[in-house]
Amino acid sequence: MRAQPFRPFRVCLSDGKTFDIPNDGAAFLKEGVIEIGVELNAEGFAIQCVECAILHITRIEDLPTAKAA
Repeated sequence: MRAQPFRPFRVCLSDGKTFDIPNDGAAFLKEGVIEIGVELNAEGFAIQCVECAILHITRIEDLPTAKAA
């Protein structure tokens, strides 16, 4: 999450749910959990979040980055 430049990624959980993290304002690490924005405002920051236990993350996948026009 601290990579510069930020690389969008997908969090995959043990129950089969997935959450896309398109920018560094869409998720926050806390002790034992990741807080993921499921609804983002126009600037891409989380306005509604879910908490997922880090122990339930089964894999992290890179998402394609948008190409500049």
